[in-house]
Order: sequence, then structure tokens, then C-alpha cells
Amino acid sequence: MKRLTKQQKTFVAEYIKSLDGELSARKAGYKSKDLKETAGSLLSNELVIKEIKLQLKEQISSLRVNKGYVIQKLLQIAEFSLEEEDVLDKDGAFTGKRKLRDTSAGLKALESLCKYLGFNSNSEEPEYKQAKIITISNLDDSKI
Repeated sequence: MKRLTKQQKTFVAEYIKSLDGELSARKAGYKSKDLKETAGSLLSNELVIKEIKLQLKEQISSLRVNKGYVIQKLLQIAEFSLEEEDVLDKDGAFTGKRKLRDTSAGLKALESLCKYLGFNSNSEEPEYKQAKIITISNLDDSKI
């Protein structure tokens, strides 16, 4: 049975830290002129891939983070970020307008949640469902 070399093990350890193949190859002691190509070759090696997955799985399990906890926190971030708040002028007076708190953070949390739950799976034939378009101005709890 084939095993990883010491240099490959070092590459894996460095890659998990940085997720930068070229940097990891350099730190592992590879001397190729094209470290990007070397990293690509290493990252296509089945043994290296298995070791990366194994070490990542060990790190995740050692954190003892419950999936439900992650989902709950992502939902809280999305909900908080996408709540409306009053818009104030430079003097702190209410302008009569409202805006979403932080759409960027809210959308990022929703994107992470979708990835975490596997909504972005690349199936050959995506299934499309009819969507209702609701504007922010006519959004209420009964329509959600």
C-alpha cells in the first residue's frame, strides 16, 4: 500500500493551514521552478486528497461543533442583518426612511447556510420551483 512521503505530509499540513497550494509546496521544501504546477499535481494525487480530507475531518470533530448550532447561528446572523432599521440624518434625526441593517452580511450568511445544507449541489438537471415575487414594501408575516 502506498503512503505519503514526509514532504507530502508536510505539504498537507501546510495546505490545511493556508489553503494556498503554491505557498504550501514552498514550505514543504519543493524546489520546482513552477510551484503552482507542483501544487496542482499534489492536489490531484488521491493519497494527498485523502489525507487532506482525513485531517480536516479530525479538526472538525475535535471542535465538537454541533451542526444544529452552526445552522442556528447562520440563521440568526441572516435574520439580524436583514431586519429593517430607521435611517437617520447626520444630526441623528429620523428621516422617515428605512433600510436593511447589513445586506452584505445577511446574504453571506444565507449563502453559507445554503452551501452548508447542500442547496448548491450541481445536479445535471436543476429543479426549478415557481417563485412568488414580494417587494419589501408589501412584505408581512402572513406572506412569509
